[in-house]
Amino acid sequence: MTIDPTVLDRFVAIVGERHALRDANEIEPYVMEPRGLYGGATKLVLRPGSVEEISRIMQLANETRTEIVPQGGNTGLVGGQMPDRGGNQIVLSLSRLNRIREIDVASNTATVEAGVVLQVLQEAVAGKDRLFPLSLGSQGSCQIGGNLSSNAGGVGALAYGTARDLCLGVEVVLPTGEVLDDLRKLKKDNTGYELKDLFVGGEGTLGIITAAVVKLFPMPKGRELAWAALPSPEDALRFFEMANEKAGSALTAFELIERTPLAFALKHIPGAVDPLSEEHPWYVMVEISSSRSDDDAKMLMEEILTVAFEEGLVTDAAIAQNEAQSATFRHLRESLSEAQRPEGGSIKHDISVPVARIPEFLELAGKAVQGVSPGARVACFGHMGDGNLHYNVSQPEGADKEEYLKLYRPMNEAVHAIVRELGGSFSAEHGIGTLKRDELLATQSGIATDLMRRIKKAFDPAGILNPGKVI
Repeated sequence: MTIDPTVLDRFVAIVGERHALRDANEIEPYVMEPRGLYGGATKLVLRPGSVEEISRIMQLANETRTEIVPQGGNTGLVGGQMPDRGGNQIVLSLSRLNRIREIDVASNTATVEAGVVLQVLQEAVAGKDRLFPLSLGSQGSCQIGGNLSSNAGGVGALAYGTARDLCLGVEVVLPTGEVLDDLRKLKKDNTGYELKDLFVGGEGTLGIITAAVVKLFPMPKGRELAWAALPSPEDALRFFEMANEKAGSALTAFELIERTPLAFALKHIPGAVDPLSEEHPWYVMVEISSSRSDDDAKMLMEEILTVAFEEGLVTDAAIAQNEAQSATFRHLRESLSEAQRPEGGSIKHDISVPVARIPEFLELAGKAVQGVSPGARVACFGHMGDGNLHYNVSQPEGADKEEYLKLYRPMNEAVHAIVRELGGSFSAEHGIGTLKRDELLATQSGIATDLMRRIKKAFDPAGILNPGKVI
């Protein structure tokens, strides 16, 4: 259905001309996602500045049956924040809702609006000697509302959980324009269904998260970061089990990295330096955090690495000597996705399997990849401590990018079949969006799909909020 121009004018009147984008050049950043897979079209981008304005927008959308696509920092990788190509959906940007309403040190919470950039929140609470542990490569531009809507994971999920685990309460504008104010700070509350968990991870299909109460933690008194080399994934698994046993909750990151993505980063990321003097097939980046002191974290890291060397699990390692070197290690890890772009086409998989089955997955998936595209280069890295790997497959050297990307579906099917066989998930932390919607519907149980559709119908009877995503 084509939007009547007079209806567009009514939407513009809610936010004012200054905060409504109609010019194609101004709209362009809002209709293409980072990987360039899901470009869309729209006649209008609205940038409301308050919950009240968003409520009025949704009331009007409900009245006129106008489809609305919420968008945060536009860093999503599955097309969940993109309008379709028809041009008759309106993009609603949350970026102007960017206030940190409160940092409550006593309760270890922060109340933040959806448009607050993740790194801004991290730095604000650090000034209060607190930690918000959600850590993502896109943290300089992604926004809290999008983090919650996609249930983001990241490096810190091993110790602190995903975005859902870090959220205590939400404020949400429903598709009807009603506002749910559930900004509670309570860690214990058994009063009925946990409604917030429908919106966290709901990808903007059930309501628009406008603010949230998130958990904070005391800033660790000591942190140690190490980069270690290993012969195989089996050794990495044994190393993780040992480190987890010795460190417990002090083990705050355990990242598995194959040589190929590291080589890409050393080749394409300016200033990137190999942490170790020789090449190795596999690496892990390990972080130990202590609530007591730097010395405590250092002693525990040294103990863990000593045992790993003695047991033949680790063949080389470097402990960051200062914060600058720690930042260098982290930046190298966070650059692995970006470094794949100059290598041509890359077929992505955001999977999770039980931690104990990671070596088995890697062996089986490696064979499956070569069956689909002989010579393709696996660039695997990810959060081994919670079973989530970014199993990306770059095109064979010298291959045609467009021809290679035609293999996206058969490559996904081959890899995801192994994931299902091992009791895993084909969408660990990036969400479903448009990219994985059809596979979700094809592979989950009929009753699960039916329940999801019932929930969607109950919250959004007109079907106007982020249609075509997830379900």
